[in-house]
Order: sequence, then C-alpha cells, then structure tokens
Amino acid sequence: MNIKTSHIVKTYNQKKVLHLDGQYGELFFESGQIHGIIGPNGSGKTTLMKIIAGLIAPSSGTIRYNDHPLCQDIFSQMTYSTHTPTLFSRSVYENIAYPLKIRNYEKDRLNQTVSQLLEEFDISEIKNQNARRLSGGESQKTALARALSFSPQVLFLDEPTANIDPKSIQLIETALKKRNQDQGLTIIIITHNLSQAFRICTHLTFLDQGSCLFSDTPEKIMTSTHPTIDEFISFNRF
Repeated sequence: MNIKTSHIVKTYNQKKVLHLDGQYGELFFESGQIHGIIGPNGSGKTTLMKIIAGLIAPSSGTIRYNDHPLCQDIFSQMTYSTHTPTLFSRSVYENIAYPLKIRNYEKDRLNQTVSQLLEEFDISEIKNQNARRLSGGESQKTALARALSFSPQVLFLDEPTANIDPKSIQLIETALKKRNQDQGLTIIIITHNLSQAFRICTHLTFLDQGSCLFSDTPEKIMTSTHPTIDEFISFNRF
C-alpha cells in the first residue's frame, strides 16, 4: 500500500508539534519497503506515525492510501505495535489467535497460523503462559506475532526492540525482513538504533522539532551536511 502525506500539521494546546512543509512537505511511503523514522526525542516521530496509521487526525493536511482517503477497509489492513505492547490477560496462544478469531478464521486454519507464528518467533514453549507475565523480549515477540497473524498490508512499529535482549532483536529483525521480502509487507518503524535502521530499512525519514530534515535512502543520509543530522549520526555511531 502506497501512503502519501501532504503538508501535515498537528497542533496541541496551540503549539505545533508537527509541521511538514518546504522540501519535505510531501512524504511518500512506498509499498513493499521498510521505512525508518528517526530523530531526537520529542521530534514528532510518534505523532507522525499515529497520524499515518489513522490513530489520530492531523490538524491540517492530507494522507492518501493508494490515492484514497482513509476508510474502514484500508484501516483494517494496517496494524500498529509499540515498545510497550498491550497484551490481554490470556495465554500467549490466545493473544496471537485473537485477530484471527474476530476475522472468523476457520478453526484448522487458525490453529495452523498460530502454530507457525509460535515457531517463527521461538515462543512455542510459552504458548500457555499468561501474556501479562512475560519478559520484555517475550512480550515483544508475542505482540509482533499477533500483529502479523492476519497478514496486514502495512505494519507500524514504534521502537519494537527497545530494552530487549540481543537474541530477540535479531529474531524480530529477521522476521520483519522475511515478511517484507516474501510477502511485500510495507513496514514503517520508529527506531533510535541507527545501526538497526541501516540493517533493515530501505528508506529513512529524519524529524527534528516537528520538521522533516531528510527523506531518502540510508546511504544518502551519511552524506548529509545538515548539522542536526550530523550531530545525531555522530552520537549514534554503529
């Protein structure tokens, strides 16, 4: 699904927290790519992602999905997961199965899909545990498995690997790249880990103080001469 934003502005308490204009007044998130949104804390990354995902409305500006406005059909093809996932007080298995149940998946298909995800994310051994009692890495893997269960067209991730163990990070990155390559899943991810952005992203958008300073390939950001981008890269060398 191609997503295009045009001159997005978001205002809270009469203060502009996001104002995309000038060279980067229009942003294009191409279908089948992994798009990274990076930048300092408080730069507007989560606000932009929530607007694109249809979770909050912009104060002005437009978002088009395959050249159409947001509707329920488009919204149902997208999914959003954060670094503090909200899991139900049910088993890991039931959490992953939930999106399939509400979409009326036939029982055998549901069980097969969930079993494959449990194996893919290396959480088969904890499938009967209460999802509210998992470690950080286990919670993230469960949340991501749930998000991917119904094969969405667009996956939004807000720092999905923050504060989790290296093995879980590697597994999650591998799963994301595989889904992107095999199924053409469009992924939009916020990360503070610059090395992660270079490992998995095909496109990067850099925000600072609510403005976009860069939107292009990871290779090109390394040649940027903008002082804010230079400083960010210097402090986040990999």
